[in-house]
Amino acid sequence: MADIPPNRAPNRQAGGFLIAIGTMIGASIGFLYGQATPGFLIGAGAGIALAVAIWLIDRRRD
Repeated sequence: MADIPPNRAPNRQAGGFLIAIGTMIGASIGFLYGQATPGFLIGAGAGIALAVAIWLIDRRRD
């Protein structure tokens, strides 16, 4: 049998899920308080911040 070379593709984490969840949760909480747009923006900002943090941590591992 021929030797199969190891997979050298980088193992990346997905941060888009955090952005999507952040916007949905933020909009939902904002809707409860009658402020859906600020809730959406705060949730999106938090999701983006977490996605960037994951990207930086993942980038550091390589």
